[in-house]
This record gives sequence, C-alpha cells and structure tokens, in this order.
Amino acid sequence: MQDKNFDALAGKFAKNIYGTPKGEVRAAVLWRDLSQAMAQLPKGPLRILDAGGGFGFFCQKLAKLGHSVTLCDISSEMLALGKAQIQAYEESSGETLDISLIHAPIQSLTQETLGQFDLILCHAVAEWLSDAKQTLGDLTGLLKPDGLFSLMFYNKEAMRFHSLISGNFDYVAADFKVKKKVGLTPSYPLYIQDVRKWVEDWQMELLSESGVRVIHDYLKTHQPPNSDFSQLLEMELQYSTHPAYVGLGRYVHFIMRRL
Repeated sequence: MQDKNFDALAGKFAKNIYGTPKGEVRAAVLWRDLSQAMAQLPKGPLRILDAGGGFGFFCQKLAKLGHSVTLCDISSEMLALGKAQIQAYEESSGETLDISLIHAPIQSLTQETLGQFDLILCHAVAEWLSDAKQTLGDLTGLLKPDGLFSLMFYNKEAMRFHSLISGNFDYVAADFKVKKKVGLTPSYPLYIQDVRKWVEDWQMELLSESGVRVIHDYLKTHQPPNSDFSQLLEMELQYSTHPAYVGLGRYVHFIMRRL
C-alpha cells in the first residue's frame, strides 16, 4: 500500500478544499481551535511544523503572525503552489515570511535533522496513510514537552451516516469499496474511538475535539430563500464542539498536548 501523493490533483485539491463554502467552514473551525490552543503556548515566535500541509494554507496564516514555520509535503506540485503564493504575498507586502519548504514524505522527518517544535499540524493526512498510527506517533516525537499536536482526520462513521441518509445503501453494505474510486475520497477513513485510543498509546493529553462540517454536508438541496452562509458558519462554530454533534463532522479535529 502506498500513501497518497496529490501531484496529479494539486489544482483540483486546492480549489475544492479551500475555494468553496465547505472549505471556509473547515478553515474557520480549525483556526478557532488553533487560536484558542496556541494561547497556552509560550509567548513570542513559535516553531511550527505543518506535516503534509499541501500548499500551506495555515502555514501562511501562521507565518504572517511572526511564527517560524516548516512546511513538508510529498507533492512537489502542492509545494510549488505554496511557494508561488508565498512569493506573491512577500512581493506585494514587502514582508518576508519565515517558511521553510521540505519536499519529502512525512515519515522521513526526524528530530535529529529538524529539532523539536512547539506546534505540529497534520490536517487531512491521516486518512491517506497506510499506517496512520505509526506515522503520526513518530511525528509526536518531534514535539517539545507540552507542545501541541493539531490532528484533523476523515471520520469514517460520518462517511457512513452521510451515505445512509443519501440512500447509498449498497455502498455502505460493500463497506465503501467501489470499482472506480473518486480521486478525493480518502483511502483510510478513521473511527474517532480508534484515534482516541492512539492518543492514549502515544501518552498524549487530548485537550479538545471538534467536528468539522457537522451541518454543511447534511443540508437539504433546496434551502430557504432567506438563508445565508454567515448563518451556517455561525451554527457550524457553535455546534462543532457539542458532544452530540462532534461525531457528525465529516472531519474531526483533535488538539493534543505532549506530556
């Protein structure tokens, strides 16, 4: 089994993930969670690693706040997109961002070569890894004591529920196995309870859980004429941490602390 490389899908991925309402929901929930968690970290510039961060959506936001960021991805095309965006911002603003780009699989990252970080991001990567527990567990070793790990993963139970309410019963009965797979459908979606157990095995403390898109993906096709996106976003943020709805999130966001 090979881990997913998005070289062939870089443009589509960037557009579909962050250039849509669902991408705005994702970004808002993650940024809210990160901003709250980072208040617990030391003041001043932080060392941050974005493992499998693609073109560096959050890297760029964090670097603009003055942090030192390392962006690693297996896709040269995704990194090229990120580099172009970083250069465009630097040329227009006259500001230099402290971002280092590493073209490599995240399994190759070591403390010996990179040192330790205050914060590690790993968003929408785990569900593409053939051995997510091992790979993510190794990443936790790059954290400083009390460092934070921001992990967002594709939720298999929400994937099942969405298929059920869409009437795709054959797909569910086949355990999501199809002859022709859609390019952006994750290979290894995860169960929340499994990842919670991993956190214990890694001897990490789970600080927060949020569902990402607990409403958006379940909306009926035809919405009331007076509905608007700002209302949806407000509700997503409000209910993303509600215990009854976290498990409905298409993705789930964990923030952990290294003990």
